[in-house]
Amino acid sequence: MRALVLVIDSFGIGETPDAADFGDVGANTALHICEQVSPVRWNNLEALGLGNASELLGKPLPGCPAVGKPSASFGVMQALSPGKDTTTGHWELAGIHLDKAFRTFPAKYPSFPAELTEALEKRSGRRILGNRAASGTVIIQELGEEHIQSGALICYTSADSVFQIAAHEDVVPLQELYDICQAARELCDDYSVARVIARPFTGAPGDFTRTKNRRDFSLPLPEPTILDHLHTRGVRTVGVGKIGDIFNESGLEESYHDKGNTACLDRTLSLLGERRDGKAFIFVNLVDTDMIYGHRRDPQGYHDAVARIDSVLPEIIAELENDDLLIVTADHGCDPTFTGTDHTREYVPVLMYHKGNSGRSLGIREGLFDCARTLSEYFQVEPYQRGQSMLGGY
Repeated sequence: MRALVLVIDSFGIGETPDAADFGDVGANTALHICEQVSPVRWNNLEALGLGNASELLGKPLPGCPAVGKPSASFGVMQALSPGKDTTTGHWELAGIHLDKAFRTFPAKYPSFPAELTEALEKRSGRRILGNRAASGTVIIQELGEEHIQSGALICYTSADSVFQIAAHEDVVPLQELYDICQAARELCDDYSVARVIARPFTGAPGDFTRTKNRRDFSLPLPEPTILDHLHTRGVRTVGVGKIGDIFNESGLEESYHDKGNTACLDRTLSLLGERRDGKAFIFVNLVDTDMIYGHRRDPQGYHDAVARIDSVLPEIIAELENDDLLIVTADHGCDPTFTGTDHTREYVPVLMYHKGNSGRSLGIREGLFDCARTLSEYFQVEPYQRGQSMLGGY
């Protein structure tokens, strides 16, 4: 008995009723990609019911229409926590309802409080460059040469609650960068910053490239999640990709920090192929859609990344046993056609596949934590404290 939750990072499906509060009226990641890219190669998501989910919001997807008999149950979920970032979305999927947003910093220099940067300089023994909001790929080109010459850290933020530290791997060795980020994490706890992110890069002036050695350091969780809930009740819990970082390894029996969608999907197939006895929950984050294509406003690249996930879905489904459950969803939006480079406040799709069961509408659901409640019912353990199960007659 296994449940697999695949999070296609930032794969939103339309603005939420509170989108105006976030400056995101009109955002729709899936729809706008389908409008700009032809042909749409999401055939397996279409068969599962992605188009059916979108039509619940009155938004047919060109090239990915609703089907008469979807193979999965379909719906959309609205996040209720006040944020549109990775941590907020994943934590809510896992059962946490935040009552206030994480702290963000002003875009212009100096973004960070002086006492925070001074404390980090003292603990790291290195000066700080940047100290403003910026695109990560841009700021390393702007400040990379000065960083190499001085050894100073490139620190920057975005519209999300993040403190990011970029450093050349030949100037600041990876372990030192991770240690500095851990120190920054401790300092940022007092400011309710969601994530401190290590952003290593390589290359020469004019041609710097970020590597796959990124690491996220998340704020301590305010309460147990579905991972803790299941693990303490005998369910093997497994995280793939960024999951371990997002949840600070809490509640995880196994954690695989694979980098990029291809590696994460390969790991997922490998885990499904193990056929161990007992119950298992596998939680997978597929980050490339967000990190590489959403923030860089690349609709074609975003489409192609989803198409690659789509192409692996038949292999994943083939590995599922009769009592296994597959949930495909997202954590927030990042419309690659929208203004700016930030996340967008959107509903997320939820496609729930269970062999031998016909698909049905799950409707428009309030709270991503319905995912957590569903998992507790599926594994037949004490119901999780928050949310409504989507299992119905399963």
